[in-house]
Amino acid sequence: MVREFKDFLMKGDIVSLAVAFVIGVAFAAVVNSLVNDLIMPIIAMIIGKPDFSDLTFRINDAVFRYGAFITSVITFVAIAAAVFLFVVKPMDAMAARRAKGSEDEPISDEERRHQELLAALTARP
Repeated sequence: MVREFKDFLMKGDIVSLAVAFVIGVAFAAVVNSLVNDLIMPIIAMIIGKPDFSDLTFRINDAVFRYGAFITSVITFVAIAAAVFLFVVKPMDAMAARRAKGSEDEPISDEERRHQELLAALTARP
């Protein structure tokens, strides 16, 4: 049973998942730092303060902290914008550049024959 457990842990999927998780946590720290240390101060310059957590109202004994919600929404939008502008757009630009580069390259006669052979072999029943 220990050997089976060891084999399970050493499978590529588990190791890849663990690496992806660690990289994701590190990336989240970078994005959070970008938002908290660079973007939120800019918002504070425009609006006047970066944290609205002290905004509340009461109804009877219940305290509604709507300021914390506003701060969370602003932080979410800032994180989404940072990921979009600094990760998604550059990756799309790189993918478009790669696709453009591969379309411009002519295929040699030998490569075309190999592709035709593979297509013929996979088309057979």
